[in-house]
Amino acid sequence: MNFSTNFAWIKFEHPIFNASWPICTIMEELEWLWKSNSSAIMMKTCTLEERNWNPKPRYIELNLGSINSMWLPNLGYKKYIEFWNQLKKRFNKPVIASVAGLKPKHFPIMVKAFQKNSNVDLIEINLSCPNVPWKPQIAYDFEASDKILSKVENLWSKPIWIKLPPYFDLIHIEQMSEIIKKYNISFITCINSVGNTLFINPEKEEVVIKPKWWFWWLGWDYVKPIALANVRKFYELLWNNIDISWVWWIKSWEDVFEFILAWAKTIQLATIYAKEGYKCFERINKEFIEYITKKGYNEIEDFRWKLKTL
Repeated sequence: MNFSTNFAWIKFEHPIFNASWPICTIMEELEWLWKSNSSAIMMKTCTLEERNWNPKPRYIELNLGSINSMWLPNLGYKKYIEFWNQLKKRFNKPVIASVAGLKPKHFPIMVKAFQKNSNVDLIEINLSCPNVPWKPQIAYDFEASDKILSKVENLWSKPIWIKLPPYFDLIHIEQMSEIIKKYNISFITCINSVGNTLFINPEKEEVVIKPKWWFWWLGWDYVKPIALANVRKFYELLWNNIDISWVWWIKSWEDVFEFILAWAKTIQLATIYAKEGYKCFERINKEFIEYITKKGYNEIEDFRWKLKTL
């Protein structure tokens, strides 16, 4: 039986690895990922300059999910280039960089630097960070997204990977798909958090986390149907050209199976990784393999994208 999967020329031993959110910011955390059952090491989304965390409480788990407002904390892109050099000397797993520009001109600077000074296996262009006050998510501005991708496409010798926010109207998925088709984009991550949600503690008569005033970003079971729909629709529009990596709302083998049925090729763990730590990779992958083996599947391609309609 073979449950590995390929992104371009890169082989992943299995489809499950970490998302660029929790516990991947410093070198010690990246080393832990190597020791874990994660099939790759996704480094923290980086910006041009170092950024600190938002004040606490900035994350809270709810009955059916979580909300957060982190402020895109990271050590700055130069530090993650250093980390890549340390990781690849010691460890044999795919290493993925992730970059987010606070201004459009920041993207080509960072992509060029990773291309020149590292040999990361893949680079994710994050167009969907929802945690920066007064900054809209770039991927909701189709003209800006088009311009950014046009500037980074020729700077990177490997296929481009972009991270997208949730879309709530099918026409917006169609518009973004048309942009994606124009460029050397081989992978998309969907979806990032659902933005601008509000939770209240009725006993205290107050909000439940501090940053960004009233409005924060929602994950896990609350948004799973939105996520499945985004994965499936992007597949229908881009199936011949694009691999899809699903992120955030996985907590069990059932979630992994459902998203692969909808056509995700890899699965990135975020909220459950923050909750359970590194053991979640082994647990979920083990349960997933046991389940699909019982169903008689010998490899992931036996059931990927084969979701049935009524």
